[in-house]
Amino acid sequence: MSFARVRALAVVGVLIVAAAVFVIVAVVKDHQGGPAAEAKKCAEGSVMADAKLPTQEQVKVTIFNATNRSGAASEVANDFLSRRFKEAKVVTAAPNPPVNKANDVVAVIRYGPATVGAAWLVRAYFLDQARPEFDKARQDDKVEIILGGKFRQLPTTTEVNQAIAALGNPELPAGTCAKDES
Repeated sequence: MSFARVRALAVVGVLIVAAAVFVIVAVVKDHQGGPAAEAKKCAEGSVMADAKLPTQEQVKVTIFNATNRSGAASEVANDFLSRRFKEAKVVTAAPNPPVNKANDVVAVIRYGPATVGAAWLVRAYFLDQARPEFDKARQDDKVEIILGGKFRQLPTTTEVNQAIAALGNPELPAGTCAKDES
C-alpha cells in the first residue's frame, strides 16, 4: 500500500471517529425534551381542542335552513351524505342561539372543542365563505351548519379539495390548546 493511501485512510478514520464523538455528545447533552413538554401544557383557562383534520366518514353535521327556499337543508343533507359524511341531520327548529343577519352570509358554522378539525373541513364545503362561530362550552361531537341567504349550492368535489388545500391545517381558536395525540 502506498503512503498516499495510508494517509487517506487515516484522515477518513479520524473523520469517522470525530463524527461519532460529535453525535454521542449531541445526544447526551440534548435537553429539548424538557421545554417541549412544558410548551404542550395548556394555559390556565384554556380548553383542550381536537384540531386533527378528520375524514368525511368521521364528521357529523346538523343543518338548519335560514334561507328563503324550503327544502334547502334537506338538499344539503343529502349532498353531505352522498359525499360519505357519517351523519347529516336536518333540524326544522330555529337554531339556538338564533343567527343575526343570516341573509348576509352563505352559512354559519358552529362548533366546539371536540370538532375544531371537523369544522375546518366543513368550511371547505362552503369555499371558506361561511362564518365560523366557536363555542368552547360545547361538548357535542357535531358541527352545526346554518344555511344563510347567500347560499346557493355546495361546490364540486374538485372545488372542495382545492379549498381544503388552500385552507391548510386547522388552526386552534383562541382560548384552546391542542389535544395530546399520544
